[in-house]
Amino acid sequence: MLSAPELPLLATGEPLSLAGGLSILTVTLVFVVVMTRRNAPVDLLVLAGVTLLALAGVVSFAEAYAGFASAPVLLIAALFAAAAGLRTTGALDWVGARLLGNAKTEREALFRLLLVPPVSAFVLNTPLVAMLAPVVIDWCRSRGVSPSRLLIPLSYLTILGGVITVIGTSTLLVCNAQLTQLAQAMPEQAADVREIGLFEITAVGLPLAAIGGAYLMLVAPRLLPDRRDLLSDFGDRRREYLVEMMVQPSCPLIGKSIEEAGLRRLPGLFLVEIDRGDEVITPVEPTDLIVSHDRMVFTGVVTTIADLERIPGLVPAADLTYEFQPAARTQRVLAEAVLSRTSPLIGRTVREANFRQRYNAAIVAVHRSGARLSEKIGEIRLEAGDTLLVQTRSSFVDAHRNNRDFFLVSQVGNSSARRHDRALLAGGLFLVLIAWLVITSLAKLLDEPPAWMMSASGPVAAIAVVIAMVGARCLTTSQARNAIDLQVLITIAGAMGLGASLQASGAATWLAEGVVAGVQALPISPATAPWVLLAAIYLLSMLMTEAITNVAVATIMIPLSVSVAVAGQLSPRPFIIAVAIAASLSFATPIGYQTNLMVMGPGGYQPRDYLRVGGPMTLILATVAITLIGMIWGF
Repeated sequence: MLSAPELPLLATGEPLSLAGGLSILTVTLVFVVVMTRRNAPVDLLVLAGVTLLALAGVVSFAEAYAGFASAPVLLIAALFAAAAGLRTTGALDWVGARLLGNAKTEREALFRLLLVPPVSAFVLNTPLVAMLAPVVIDWCRSRGVSPSRLLIPLSYLTILGGVITVIGTSTLLVCNAQLTQLAQAMPEQAADVREIGLFEITAVGLPLAAIGGAYLMLVAPRLLPDRRDLLSDFGDRRREYLVEMMVQPSCPLIGKSIEEAGLRRLPGLFLVEIDRGDEVITPVEPTDLIVSHDRMVFTGVVTTIADLERIPGLVPAADLTYEFQPAARTQRVLAEAVLSRTSPLIGRTVREANFRQRYNAAIVAVHRSGARLSEKIGEIRLEAGDTLLVQTRSSFVDAHRNNRDFFLVSQVGNSSARRHDRALLAGGLFLVLIAWLVITSLAKLLDEPPAWMMSASGPVAAIAVVIAMVGARCLTTSQARNAIDLQVLITIAGAMGLGASLQASGAATWLAEGVVAGVQALPISPATAPWVLLAAIYLLSMLMTEAITNVAVATIMIPLSVSVAVAGQLSPRPFIIAVAIAASLSFATPIGYQTNLMVMGPGGYQPRDYLRVGGPMTLILATVAITLIGMIWGF
């Protein structure tokens, strides 16, 4: 049996005092509690926690802020930029059309997301969420569904898939690295502390993924929040326009029906009529086919009109000088301008205004006094207060922001055109990145992985792909920079610092040894003792994963679990598997796993949402995992 736990040493070599250990645990507890408050600035709280520990001298500044230069943070930053390359080229639109395009309801979309775990079993979770989160968000906006209904399930499904094989998550690779060191230090136990095989955990990981998927389909929809930006919704409904789009000969929609082209499912948009030569088709039926040179008249909100602009070969008919070259199209954006009382355009029709000659922009549609105008663009006589939807270059907003001809000038968010001619290239580069991450993950299972392969792993490969995307004009440098979510990166880096503080100071090990020693002191029968000890190891690993980082938990708990098993004259194998599974599954807090943090901002989640949705699932999966591990691997 284990002896009484000794006080571990600080990174500085000094014994950890009782006050020091309690201070770290108190800071962590306060951080978790305060973080559950509504609108709590999570990134600021994490920074405050690690800074307080550093100022108190509990850990060094290098340990507290090491997360900002860590491989996971750099990898995630590069993945944000790489995903932006997929978005700006339209590659994500293609992925979305294949994954969620035909789904009409939230439940159908959730059912389609069940395809994620099999992919996540072989692709690291972080790049998968970086690629799929924008797809889910776009689908939600096009169907009027809050992203908060699907983004937590997306994160949870990738986590569940990660435990099907040993390369699905970096946590299991860290476990194998620890086991390699233990096998060398404990040759008499080498058979039991060997590395986890590629499919060894599949026997427990697959049932957990199936049960977790069923929970997300049947139970989670009742617990997930339904948050919407009401001001944004109100603004969209207030600004409705009538626009005319022309079908170019290269448009992929030609030959498809209106229903098949997806032009009846866009939110806040209605196809009024189709002008085909001398023929006017109205009302438009879902079975009507699209023909080259059709002029399609839509009425709808500004954000959906921006979506129309992203369809290749569908261009505004009002802009006779529209750039058709993909490189030139990316320079174009939609902007809104409100006419002032002193504007020289007042009293003139759009055709008479010579707007392009005056402002180097084309009027696409006009909105007036809370109602859309039904006249064709060229026949509308402009009045003070009219809101003009114009297509122009991005410099238009800065050039005319203070122009007395307009009350207000603003760009329509995310309205730039897609570089469809670069979609295959961007998609190919991203697939190369995923393939490289999988190959390097497998290489880590080798006794001596090639040095050249390890030097170009993870962050280096991801940054190289982003540079290649920028160089190939899949996206601009400003788009790459703007795609990086600093709040997410700060939160992840700070959480890693907090976990490192718990690990480096010895507070986590101190707590773990104390809990295990307490379990061993319980008056239980010899037959029950192994199960209680296995449950204690699993639950302790699970709780620590929710409070600190999964990598830190794997580093701490793998050696401890082996020591506990050896002291109790039990096989270390079930305890090793328990730590590996528990440290790889985090559902109850946003800080336990990186993908939970990545969807927190876009989904508008509060930390308590994770506890409400993921807490019950965590307990269910823990019960199943402990039972299966004990039965399959034995003691």
